[in-house]
Amino acid sequence: MKRIIVLLSALFLTFAATTAALVAMPFREEGTLHSVRVVLALASFFLGGAWVLFSLLALPRIGRAAFRLIRSRAGSRDFIPPVVALIASALPLLMLAGVVALPGSGLLRMPGNSYQGRPPELTADQKNLRERLQDHVQMLAGTLGDRNVATEYDKLEAARLYIEGVFSNQGYAVQRQEYIPVHSAARGRPCFNIIVEIPGTTLPDEVVVIGAHYDSVMGCPGANDNASGVAALLELARAYAGHPSPRTLRLVAFVNEEPPFFWTRDMGSAVYADRCRARQEKIVAMLSLETLGYYSDAPHSQRYPSPVFSWFFPTTGNFISFVGSTSARNLVQQTVGSFRRHAAFPSQGAALPGAISGVEWSDNWGFSHRGYPALMVTDTAPFRYSYYHTPHDTPDKLDYDRFAYVTSLLEKVISDLLSP
Repeated sequence: MKRIIVLLSALFLTFAATTAALVAMPFREEGTLHSVRVVLALASFFLGGAWVLFSLLALPRIGRAAFRLIRSRAGSRDFIPPVVALIASALPLLMLAGVVALPGSGLLRMPGNSYQGRPPELTADQKNLRERLQDHVQMLAGTLGDRNVATEYDKLEAARLYIEGVFSNQGYAVQRQEYIPVHSAARGRPCFNIIVEIPGTTLPDEVVVIGAHYDSVMGCPGANDNASGVAALLELARAYAGHPSPRTLRLVAFVNEEPPFFWTRDMGSAVYADRCRARQEKIVAMLSLETLGYYSDAPHSQRYPSPVFSWFFPTTGNFISFVGSTSARNLVQQTVGSFRRHAAFPSQGAALPGAISGVEWSDNWGFSHRGYPALMVTDTAPFRYSYYHTPHDTPDKLDYDRFAYVTSLLEKVISDLLSP
C-alpha cells in the first residue's frame, strides 16, 4: 500500500512540476527555449497519462483492501494507509469531475444541448451552396491537388490566384501579405496570405477574423484538409459581401499551415497574427475553419486523443466541433451556444489545455499564442477521417449535404459575433 502511495505521489508531483514549468516558461517559436518547451510538453503529457493510468489501475485493488479492513474491524490507525491511497488514486477522477461539474468552468460544459438526429432537408439556397462548395473543393483538390511550397509551388500559386479571383468577383478589394519563409524547404520563394475585409459600422476597431489555410500536406490532394475550409471561407465571404456589421469582419486564406512550417514562425497565420499584434489591432475572435466535410453515422466512428474523452463526448462522428485552448473558453462557449440556438445539427465544444493532442492543430495556434481568443471549427480530422494526410483525401470522400448545412449555420454564428 505504501508503495502505491509513493508511486502515485511521485507521478503527480513530477507531472505538476513539469506542467507548472511549461506554463511559466516564455513562449518562443525557435531556439533553445522552444526545444525546452517541446520537451516539457511531451513530458507533461506522458507523466499525466501515466499518473491517470496507474491511478485507475490501483483504484480497484485499494478498494478491495479497504473493504477487507472494514470487515475485519481493524483499528482506526490501520485505515490511514488505504484511505490515503484511495484518495491518491481517485484524485484524477475527482479533478475531472470538478472540471466537468463546476458551474461556470467553461472547459467541457457548454450552453444548450447538442441536436440529436440527422439534419433537416436542405433548402433551395443551401442546395445551391452545396454545389458551389463542391466546385471549390473540386478545383482545389481535384484539378490542382497537392498544394505545398516545398513540392508543388506552382499549384500553391494557382490556388492563391483562384482564391483571389473568387474574392474579386464577389466585389472585394483583395490584399496580400507577402513573406519569404526562413525554412529551407521554401527555397527562398515568396508566399502569400490573402485578406479581404468589411469594415465595421459602429465598432470598426473590433475585428472578427475567419481563416482557413489553402496549402495541403506534401503528397496529398487535401480535399478535406483543407479545401473544405477554404470553400467555406469563400462562401462565407459571398454571404457577407456588401453587408457590413457593427464589428469589422476579416476573412483570410492562410498559407503554410502544414509541415514543415506547422507550429513555427513560418506558418502563415503566425506571420499574420504577428502583424496584427505589431499594429495593436483588437481581434475579439478568430475562427479557424479546419476540415469541415466528413461525417459518419457509423457506431464508434469517432475517436479521441484519450479514451477518457469518450466518457463525455459521442463515439459517433456525426457532429461539428468547436475547440480551443482554455484561454479561449468564453469564445468557445459563445460560439457553441450560438450554433445550438440556430442549428438542427449535432455539435460539441471544449476548451482544453493546448498540450492535448488536436486542440491547437490549426491556425488558431498562431493567434492564441499571441494573446488573441481563437478556436478551431472542425470535423475533428484524424480522429474521424481515415484519409487524413494521405493521397486518398480526395473530393469524393466529403459529405456535401452536411458540409453545406454546417457552412450555412456558421454564417449565423459569425453574425452573432459581429453584432455584440
